[in-house]
Amino acid sequence: MIVELAAFLNLSEMVAEHLVYTLGALVVFVALRLITSMIIRRNVQDEKRSYNLRKTFTYVYSGLFLFSMGSIWLNGMDSIGTFLGLTSAGLAIALHDTIANLAGFFFIEARKPFRVGERVEINGVQGDVIDVRLFQFSIVEVGNWVDADQSTGRIIHVPNSHVLKYPTANSHVGFEYIWNEIPVLITFESDWRRAKELMLAIAGEQAESLSTGAQNQIRRAARKYLIVAGKLTPIVYTSVKDSGVMLTIRYLVNPRMRRGTEQKIWEEILTAFQAEPQIDLAYPTIRYFTPGNVLPPA
Repeated sequence: MIVELAAFLNLSEMVAEHLVYTLGALVVFVALRLITSMIIRRNVQDEKRSYNLRKTFTYVYSGLFLFSMGSIWLNGMDSIGTFLGLTSAGLAIALHDTIANLAGFFFIEARKPFRVGERVEINGVQGDVIDVRLFQFSIVEVGNWVDADQSTGRIIHVPNSHVLKYPTANSHVGFEYIWNEIPVLITFESDWRRAKELMLAIAGEQAESLSTGAQNQIRRAARKYLIVAGKLTPIVYTSVKDSGVMLTIRYLVNPRMRRGTEQKIWEEILTAFQAEPQIDLAYPTIRYFTPGNVLPPA
């Protein structure tokens, strides 16, 4: 069979034999990968664990396949160190970006700056990680033209080398909460003390339950990171702007719940202010003053 194949392809018998072995190895490894994936899907119900197992076996099979290719095509190289050394030298010269992406992959797997399912931001791109591969990781984009960090529906593929070049922000490392602020501007004539009292009560009702969970997570995270928690319960800050008094609610929230909680708080604020005739929301105004006379707002 080898002789006929070599004659048909006009190749030497050695090259034809290597081609047959290569095709056989490819079929075996593809079949193993498909069978393994099928077994994992049937027996592992947890989607995240199933995904991680399938990725692990894919990497193992890929490594074994590459090693078998080296054994087939590189005769006389019995030492795996020699094979890997020569391969690395060639790749380092010809494939600089590829090597950087591989290094980034090993960094991701070793240091765990993020995991699948976590929300990250890197080099101006923000989203939820859905896949990590040898040369790139994929995220579902959030933000951009969509408000409040909700998904745009686009999948962005980011080179792994970016984790070595740019700062990586992870919303889930340490504890799964971020600080969110809702600024509310009321007129100077409004009863700002009453408004602040109402807003503090609303914030406490909607967000204070999150503080207990955040405290527990911060205690666990403090074993690994130098995290100073500070005040975790909702608070309302007061400041003065050109058009009125600014009352800013600051509270903890899960990154994926930011828009929903903000909507609930705003609805409660609008309902509460509607029942208070001495409180009015402000908007940009211009006031003109003349000696002895004060003109009404324009």
